[in-house]
Order: sequence, then C-alpha cells, then structure tokens
Amino acid sequence: MWSQIERFDSGWVGITICLGPKEIDKLIDALKALKCGKIGHFHFRSNELGGEAGIADIEISLKGPRQPDNLTIE
Repeated sequence: MWSQIERFDSGWVGITICLGPKEIDKLIDALKALKCGKIGHFHFRSNELGGEAGIADIEISLKGPRQPDNLTIE
C-alpha cells in the first residue's frame, strides 16, 4: 500500500491511497467484518514512522447515528 498527503493553499488536505490486488481483498474482508459487527474498527498504518512526516494511521469504523456526514464516496 502507498499513501500521500496533498496540502492545498486553503489549509485542506487530500489523501491518496494506492492498494495492491491482495490488499483490496483484505480491505473488502475488513469492511465485511466491520459491517456485520465482528470487529469495531480497523486501521491503515504506516510501517515507516521515521524521516519525513506523513500519514501515521487511518482508523475506519462505523459512523454513529448522530454523527453528521462530512465526506462522501465517489
């Protein structure tokens, strides 16, 4: 897996994540486990925390019923 942060002049950031074929299958399995309640969350984690700052961790979990939406899937 590969990731990159893009910092916009507005202060907002974009995150790019590129997956390999086996990682796609692992992501699908993790999403299915999350959906059916087998797990409460999962992470994308960096395996290189040295050097230039980047993305250390992304946690994926289910949104609560009172949490507002602030992203969409396109």
